[in-house]
Amino acid sequence: RILNSSSQLSSLPLQILFYVNGIYYIFYFLATLAMIVYKSQVFSYPDDFLAPDLAVLFLMAVLEVPRLYFGCKGNLREEEAALGLSLGLTVLSVVLSVYLLAWQTHVLWADVVLAAGLLCAYGLESGLKVTAIAAFIS
Repeated sequence: RILNSSSQLSSLPLQILFYVNGIYYIFYFLATLAMIVYKSQVFSYPDDFLAPDLAVLFLMAVLEVPRLYFGCKGNLREEEAALGLSLGLTVLSVVLSVYLLAWQTHVLWADVVLAAGLLCAYGLESGLKVTAIAAFIS
């Protein structure tokens, strides 16, 4: 009798982190959007800078969907290509969130806290993705 001894390489902590990051990003997006609206009403927010700040936030939202989709798919199916694509999209998301953290027209304390949480989550997720990709390849 032959036993099938296949091992599962997908990462449960990574899968949980995808779920948590998905929920956190919804909160991040809504809070950042509300703060941009608030700042545009309370502070002198030049019209030339309002559009790029909003565009960056919405571009991040557009990137978040395939980032999480390919990450979950790659992890569960143990596909390094999909997980690698998700890692690349994470790098783009990090760049955009650093823009909102450092180069946004007005940066409030709440912006710093929200962005720091998002960047920490991206960092932890990226480390787990690299570990999972290494496990899939070997």
